[in-house]
Amino acid sequence: MLTDIHTDDLTAVVRYALETTRATTVCPFHRDVTVRIGDDAAESHAFERVKRMARSDGTKWEKETLWMEIGRQLGAAADGRCPKCDRTAPGR
Repeated sequence: MLTDIHTDDLTAVVRYALETTRATTVCPFHRDVTVRIGDDAAESHAFERVKRMARSDGTKWEKETLWMEIGRQLGAAADGRCPKCDRTAPGR
């Protein structure tokens, strides 16, 4: 819920937008693993959602800053499935 996040924390705001639009999810068995779903529409929707969120002082985030943070979080997420759960992952 938006009231549960601190709107001045860019990382938290972007994570909220990505999770609530189903662009990413957290593995139910490995809470430290974020999984990128790979839905371009959901990722675009997350950007639209977060760019409308205001910080506590009423200002909006810069679009370039948002794109960079969304890209960083999507880049850090596992693609499609949790590598800790994936039995076909290298090293298993």
